Amino acid sequence: MALQIFVNLPVRDLDASKAFYEALGFTINPQFTDENAACVVLSDTVYAMLLTHDFFASFTPAPRPAEGTVGALYALSFDSTDEVDAIVAKALAAGGTATKETGLDGPMYEGGFADPDGHHWEPFFMDVSQF
Repeated sequence: MALQIFVNLPVRDLDASKAFYEALGFTINPQFTDENAACVVLSDTVYAMLLTHDFFASFTPAPRPAEGTVGALYALSFDSTDEVDAIVAKALAAGGTATKETGLDGPMYEGGFADPDGHHWEPFFMDVSQF
């Protein structure tokens, strides 16, 4: 089996968070979704687990990062600059906020947005021939 990653993200409103990610074009896997959590399918091997605050707290005694802070940046590679532009536009239209200007940064074309809970996503396209 291929290595898979499940990124666990605490969310205030599970239904609103599911709607946000569906608006970006991702699907929810009902097999791993209930009233406490939802599994967002980002790719065949990458998933975001949206967890209610109480359910998230059941996995660790450590406190969640304070609201307004960033604990991690989640970078997702796309196949073109158009795909980067499209996902950022969808995120902003669905209630996300821009975290960086979309454009070239050396050989990488990247953008950034935060979901309604402040989780930072950085979609990018990398032209590996430039390295």
